[in-house]
Amino acid sequence: MGKLWAGRFLKEEDPRVNDFNSSVSFDQRMFREDIAGSIAHASMLGAQGVISPDEAQAITSELERIRAELEQGRLSIDPTAEDIHMFIEAELTARLGDAGKRLHTARSRNDQVALDFRLYLRGEIQAIAAQVRELLSTLCALAEEHASTVMPGYTHLQRAQPITFGHHLMAYAQMLLRDLGRLEDCRKRMNFSPLGCGALAGTTYPIDRFQTADQLGFAGPMLNSLDGVSDRDFCIELGSALSLIMLHLSRLSEEIILWCSWEFKFVELDDAYATGSSIMPQKKNPDVAELIRGKTGRVYGDLITLLTMMKGLPLAYNKDMQEDKEAIFDAVDTVKLCLLTVTPMLGTMTVLKENMRAAAAKGFINATDCADYLVKRGLPFRDAYKAVGTLVALCIREGQTLESLPLEQYREICPLFGEDVYQAIDLENCVNGRKAAGGPAWENVLAQIAWVKEQLKHGE
Repeated sequence: MGKLWAGRFLKEEDPRVNDFNSSVSFDQRMFREDIAGSIAHASMLGAQGVISPDEAQAITSELERIRAELEQGRLSIDPTAEDIHMFIEAELTARLGDAGKRLHTARSRNDQVALDFRLYLRGEIQAIAAQVRELLSTLCALAEEHASTVMPGYTHLQRAQPITFGHHLMAYAQMLLRDLGRLEDCRKRMNFSPLGCGALAGTTYPIDRFQTADQLGFAGPMLNSLDGVSDRDFCIELGSALSLIMLHLSRLSEEIILWCSWEFKFVELDDAYATGSSIMPQKKNPDVAELIRGKTGRVYGDLITLLTMMKGLPLAYNKDMQEDKEAIFDAVDTVKLCLLTVTPMLGTMTVLKENMRAAAAKGFINATDCADYLVKRGLPFRDAYKAVGTLVALCIREGQTLESLPLEQYREICPLFGEDVYQAIDLENCVNGRKAAGGPAWENVLAQIAWVKEQLKHGE
């Protein structure tokens, strides 16, 4: 395929340079966006009298045919093309002759690429957001089922206070809702058209940038031509949002991995979402969760690539910016794959409620409630804290729990203890007594679920 700039050069490009320079192997995924942008551009040029209406119509019709042929596999992309943009223009010119050559009037590849990139990522954001909503719906359903399932809450991976499994899951729901908000915010800032910015300084042709922006569903055109072609902050912002999604998926995956172990045995993964060992027949490995945890580093790496690529570039466009696509495409693909897999993994998982309850009964996780019992009887909190700490030490020495320790031993340490202390430290009562907003009481968990479901409705 001949180069568009061949007139300036006396020698053919070295094939090695062409291979090095080419981006068609990865940017070909944007062919629909490139054609959509070109159709909008051609329509505007025709409306403004820059090209004839007949030429604009011919260009539009032929671009639509090229798109259909690519989608149906009847047209193959030339692997020697420099990029998808030049391939489509060359194909159009081969079919229409001079009319095809007029398409690029008042346009540069710089604003063309920036446009295609925004269009493509805008669509991918919508797809990822839909997947996050599906995951949120799965979490809500699981949390609703286990709103009263008692389990230990942890700090420092040590049993700390009793909560419910539903409450635990809704913490991740809140994280993912914020992730959803970041995706939506990113899309809003991305949704401005660079088409018409030209190479960097716009054009002298009487173009209508508002027409093309409107036709392509943008909020408007970008207001500075240099900015329109020289920055990829929208791409970096998306990379950051995707990294945070992966962070939350990785934390959840880490807990699934722990909960699947015999040391915890809180959950059992469905056989379809686990693997075995080549040598140890008893093994059931949480490979899906482990891979999500591992792929998180990959998405972080993509973000670092983008940040490093952009950090020292003078205005306006530089070829370095070609490196933006592989990185963000990889991040997008990875996040979509992880979301596609984690949602059914959670939806098919078996929750071992009895094991969760048994773990919660150990580790003195009702000690804070025991101290609160004394506070409600007039003892200062620090004195109550010390008394209960003494009780815990006593239980450890004698192999007892707070539930099994006789009342007389309670009273030896503090005479304010009465028979009702056992009711105060009952795990279900401990959980359901935490009725303050955001707490783990079952009615609070159900309220959180209802609120998240309402947020999902509003975002549809």
